[in-house]
Amino acid sequence: MPQSRSDPEPSTLADVDPRATDKAELVRLLHAASESAAHDDLDLSALTPEQFARLISRSSVDQLNAVLAEPALRERILDEIFRRMSEHYQPEHAKRRHAVVNWRIGKADDLLHFQCELADGRCRVTKGAQHDSPTVTITMTPLDFLQLTSGNTTAPKLVMSRRVRLAGDIGFAVNLPKLFQIPRA
Repeated sequence: MPQSRSDPEPSTLADVDPRATDKAELVRLLHAASESAAHDDLDLSALTPEQFARLISRSSVDQLNAVLAEPALRERILDEIFRRMSEHYQPEHAKRRHAVVNWRIGKADDLLHFQCELADGRCRVTKGAQHDSPTVTITMTPLDFLQLTSGNTTAPKLVMSRRVRLAGDIGFAVNLPKLFQIPRA
């Protein structure tokens, strides 16, 4: 049953149950969180990875698409995911000493670019950058990226369903999620 305006507001994003809201209400709640957070920034940093994964797993595709259709929300969500990548990098699983991943998230006319450099046991993320000769370039929709990074789909599933475009070392790309601790809902 959708949450109505008379229902109590969740006190944090972790309290939001997308199954109890419709897509417009979920967008409204995220906008409200954005407006009340410091520096007009969506406070996704307050969520643990498991809380974030649970929020994504409980949201319908329609709800997620409605949130991601809002450019400011989409960018804030992607920024937070990429900001946390270095925290979740597991260099002990890396077979390469150095790799560069160019991420292209979105549609051809509305792409957000991120670059991950995996070297010296660290993951360094740069927004807006694209390496001239990356190990792999990965292009996917924000929805697929969100579901992949929250453990709600897998890289092989996305590749087999042709929902991701890969250029470069495809074997590396398919195994890339193993280099990161993916949260579970």
